[in-house]
Amino acid sequence: MCLKCELIAHDGLTVSDSFLQTFPRLPIADAALLGAPLFPGSALYKAWSERYAELTKAVDRLQVVGSQEAFILLRASFSAPMVLHLLHCSPSASHYALLEFDNLLRTALPIRLSRILNGFRPVCQFEIEVLE
Repeated sequence: MCLKCELIAHDGLTVSDSFLQTFPRLPIADAALLGAPLFPGSALYKAWSERYAELTKAVDRLQVVGSQEAFILLRASFSAPMVLHLLHCSPSASHYALLEFDNLLRTALPIRLSRILNGFRPVCQFEIEVLE
């Protein structure tokens, strides 16, 4: 028996091969390959829920970090590789979790950007007359 093998099939499928019957059966909605769900269903919902929870925790913790550092961390690192992996490898188009994820980023960024811009001092501007 293969320890890492699973039979991914619809519930109504009857398997007649005795070797395939030894594999653990997995519903299609729970199928994943290298951490990326293959089909819409419970596995995709769970994956996006985990990414959302990680981002929520990160946004809350960014309040204690300096503004510029927080912006760089938020943009470059927090769950970005896992989110990109989900977007590239899973059927996430028009998934409702993308709206929640996007809304969380939209609420986090203005707070961080306003803290960055409040510390910015405008430079004095000079006018130069142009002679004709």
